[in-house]
Amino acid sequence: MSTFTIFLVLIVVVAFLLIVVIMVQNPKGGGLSSSFGGGGTQQLGGVKKTTDFLDKSTWYLATLLLVLILASNVAINRGPGTAESKALDTEAAPAPVALPETPAATNNAAPVKEAE
Repeated sequence: MSTFTIFLVLIVVVAFLLIVVIMVQNPKGGGLSSSFGGGGTQQLGGVKKTTDFLDKSTWYLATLLLVLILASNVAINRGPGTAESKALDTEAAPAPVALPETPAATNNAAPVKEAE
């Protein structure tokens, strides 16, 4: 398994976790945090702490995703001697191809028969 494949798997896992964390949040306070503090005196973890955890985990996962994407660019196997761009590769530039001249178009085409 190549290094790029490992980075690719990690990127997919982190992206999935980021989607889950974002979907759990609710900007109006009705997400996961409101279900823990729902109107009674008994609170599990507290509303503020759940919101802080989800907010911090969103930032950490987004930063990790960005770092993994940038690191995967270094791990791509480009092969020996490949140029960054084919337009910049001047060593193997093909010679220009001359196009054959076309004869002038004439109206001597056969008439088209109509279907009966």
